[in-house]
Amino acid sequence: MKFGSAIVLMALGAILSFAVQDAIAGFDLTVAGYILMAAGALLFIVSLIQMGVASSANRRISESRTVQDPHTGESIRRDETRDY
Repeated sequence: MKFGSAIVLMALGAILSFAVQDAIAGFDLTVAGYILMAAGALLFIVSLIQMGVASSANRRISESRTVQDPHTGESIRRDETRDY
């Protein structure tokens, strides 16, 4: 969702900056386009960072098992951590 929003902001900003030749009194469309492109680029970078953090957090699984030996009654605990 954020990637799509970022691309839309950058595309809209590029259109306003480079393709629109109209002028509005007291409002510079070129500067507004540059601002939209910068906001889109910033949103794209933030999305990439969040995706990297979320994917690295979901790649590690920890498991703990406790088994009791039926003959001796001794408990054995086994901890495992796996990366995917």
